[in-house]
Amino acid sequence: MFRTFRAAGLALLLAIAPAAAVAADVPPIAFTERTLPNGLKVIASLDRTTPNVSVQVWYGVGSKDDPEGRSGFAHLFEHLMFKATRNMPAETLDRMTEDVGGFNNASTADDFTDYYEVVPAQHLERILWAEADRMSTLVVDEAIFASERDVVKEELRQRVLASPYGRLFALYLPQASYTTHPYRRPGIGSIEELDAATIDDVRAFHHTYYRPDNAILIVVGNFDPAKLDAWVDRYFAPLKPPARPLPRVTVKEPPRTGPGVFDGYGPNVPLPAVVLSWQAVAAADPDAPALKVLDAILSAGKSSRLYNSLVYDQQIAVEAFSGADLPRDPGLFMLGAIMSSGKTVDQGEAALLAEVKRLRDAPPTDAEMAEARNELLADALRERETIDGRGSAIGYAALVDGDPNAVNTALGRLQAVTAADVQRVARKYLAEDRRMTIRYRPESERPPGGAPPPAPTPPKTVARYDGPVFTLAPEAERVRPPPVGEPIAPVLPRPAETVLPNGLRVIVARSSDLPLVTAELTVKVGAWADPPGLSGAASMMAGMLTEGTKTRSAQQIARQIESLGASLASGGGLEASSVTLGALPDTLPRALAIMADVARNPAFAAEELERQRDQALDGLRVALGDPGSVAGLASAPLVFAGTPFGHVAQGTPGSLPRLKPADLAALHATWFRPDNAILVLTGDIDPETGFRLAREAFGGWVRPRAGLPPTPDIRPQAPPRAVGLDLPGSGQASVNVLKPSIARADPDYYPALVTTSLLGGGYSARLNQEIRIKRGLSYGASARLATARTTGSFRASAQTKNESAGEVLDLIRAEMSRLAAEPAGADELTARRSVLTGGYGRTLATSAGLAGVLGDLAFHGVPLDEMAAYTAKVEAVDAAQVQAFAARAFRPDGASVVVAGDAATFAEGLKARLPGLEVIPVDRLDLDSPTLRAR
Repeated sequence: MFRTFRAAGLALLLAIAPAAAVAADVPPIAFTERTLPNGLKVIASLDRTTPNVSVQVWYGVGSKDDPEGRSGFAHLFEHLMFKATRNMPAETLDRMTEDVGGFNNASTADDFTDYYEVVPAQHLERILWAEADRMSTLVVDEAIFASERDVVKEELRQRVLASPYGRLFALYLPQASYTTHPYRRPGIGSIEELDAATIDDVRAFHHTYYRPDNAILIVVGNFDPAKLDAWVDRYFAPLKPPARPLPRVTVKEPPRTGPGVFDGYGPNVPLPAVVLSWQAVAAADPDAPALKVLDAILSAGKSSRLYNSLVYDQQIAVEAFSGADLPRDPGLFMLGAIMSSGKTVDQGEAALLAEVKRLRDAPPTDAEMAEARNELLADALRERETIDGRGSAIGYAALVDGDPNAVNTALGRLQAVTAADVQRVARKYLAEDRRMTIRYRPESERPPGGAPPPAPTPPKTVARYDGPVFTLAPEAERVRPPPVGEPIAPVLPRPAETVLPNGLRVIVARSSDLPLVTAELTVKVGAWADPPGLSGAASMMAGMLTEGTKTRSAQQIARQIESLGASLASGGGLEASSVTLGALPDTLPRALAIMADVARNPAFAAEELERQRDQALDGLRVALGDPGSVAGLASAPLVFAGTPFGHVAQGTPGSLPRLKPADLAALHATWFRPDNAILVLTGDIDPETGFRLAREAFGGWVRPRAGLPPTPDIRPQAPPRAVGLDLPGSGQASVNVLKPSIARADPDYYPALVTTSLLGGGYSARLNQEIRIKRGLSYGASARLATARTTGSFRASAQTKNESAGEVLDLIRAEMSRLAAEPAGADELTARRSVLTGGYGRTLATSAGLAGVLGDLAFHGVPLDEMAAYTAKVEAVDAAQVQAFAARAFRPDGASVVVAGDAATFAEGLKARLPGLEVIPVDRLDLDSPTLRAR
């Protein structure tokens, strides 16, 4: 897993207070352990404060265990395990999780595959039953195999082939960095090897690795320990492990004997990149903590060495990153950069090597050591906010570190790392003569005759299987899931509020005893305030708040915030701007003072604007190479044409160079005032303390004598358009149907939420059912409703292979029409309402999520007690209201269509469906023009 810092607002800084204070305040995760006679390990962690429970099963099989010639098998099973068992028809697990207000998911890594659910606690027994059933009686037949293989191929196209840097990280980095160990193979697989797989191959893989003696069951949340033990014994203890021993990877990667260079190319690479990798250690190695601290020193936050050197000072990279990838077997240490426009991979390599040399030549400073340890401790603290985060931390420690107790002892080991340790591991592992350099450039720069040889033809079969084969039993013969238990009522935070004499509205809600506080300042100004011709002015103004004040430079802000163990970020959208702080209670007063300074006294220095502008322009170059991103950029100019929303909020290649410091200062002076702002504090803080700290930090913010200017009424009237954006060589097409939608104050707000949930609000929603589950045409299809103060927006979208773009568009529009044509069934409606209420409850479980909810209510002028009424209002929506809203707002007539991808493949089919289709090559796209086409 790579840590990155993305410039121009593309990442959130994480850091937590001085090392000694944090170490004392991070509570250990208490858990119990036992092992069943069949080898299944069971870990349970009780939390009486939540109404939910997380169930996780971690299997000791990952992509390193893929058979030779069948890369991607472990990941394929991540998909297959959600299909049918002997007793459960396909997608039953979604009915048992998503449809009751929970969720499920899974992930595949080199060393493990983990499956996890969060559900209301009364459903615990049913989930345990289901996990045992899919461990022991999974149905693997030709139809399921073919369907999920198609979905995996779409995931590969989306994450690897369509993403500008997907090939670099998913394919080239492991391929270049390992010669022998199976870590060299892409975890997601290859289309050729997936196509070559047989049903025998798949069944043999499952029978080999999916067994109780290769699994850990983890339960975290609100449960009765005695009942949990009884249910585990009832459902898991009868499972028998196969007689044959588990195969294990024993291959050892040989030491490097010299440096190497790997040249990789891609068809949609807007900016060159370079990555350096070295051989490192396994997760359990004594040197692992020092390498993690070294990683944080290099790339954690704006005061990190790589950001300061490559992004800020030299301005040769738009992004600089590092990673201590330390799996169960010896892994890698890497660092790299995505270069700025006009900069070369040679410049990047030289700058990266200079930073490595600095660490080898001299130890880091005490301040750097404290900040690095604090960043790592912050990750652990944030992870403990949720029950699924705690479960994941335990599972990772158990399977990768080899000891579940490492979830608690690892923090002490990080605290013990010294500056001398960091210098020692830099010298030991980051030797200049043992590095691998991966250079990544556009396909157009590949030398003549330099095409790589074709991959070897995969073997026709890798296994013969003669074990048990399961099929879905006739309904009368299936074992029924156990009943649902008694629900546990949630306890919601109770917000309190006041208004300071200067007009600042302050809201405080105590939500946790975990030592974290979130402070969010929302100001009612967004992209609608951009002056004509200056798209991105409000976004740049908001983003630059943390880039220097009248008394602090950008680097001083970063150092001071991180030395306090806080995070500080700012940014803007269509309607609002925000400054968000995360801090420990003990350091909150000092951190709030800095937050107030950046909100009230930004400098908008010319040199900082130039730096941020260059980074934003490079970010746009990257976005214009990705089909989903470029479709998103074109959305607002289509949906809101002719209104103050009808431009690209973050700016365009044409508008950003025109921005001047005076433009940003004028926006700030007009709109950043206390009577136009809302401050929310949540987490480990009580109202009395929150109000006092707000007065101390923001009480001196003077309200101007003049009243606020009027805000615009957004009423789009432009006719719909159909636009194809041509990205030659793109690995996928992004298909989007767009419409204006309702205001937050609309009486149909709650019917609108339920209608959107039915259409595209989750895995089991209609779009995903039709496009992914039934046809395997996409990795995922969804719909999103964004309400606003006057007019919001609606978007239904999916990414698919280019040749399927027309079919996917037909399916989206058909499902939009069906919602208006026929009422939703009672079970479906109940399920989609539960998705909304369950997700809302989980959002309130973190301090940041709660701050966002309260801030949004306040921004839209909705009473704060609406938070407590949300569930009842969602549950009150009926089928007639859904059908009526769909008829009003979701009919595809009047919707715009944007498809971005390789138009040579999709344009002809789309023109038959959309006679008015305009095809615009991406190099002719003008985001400032009403036509979107450059003259």
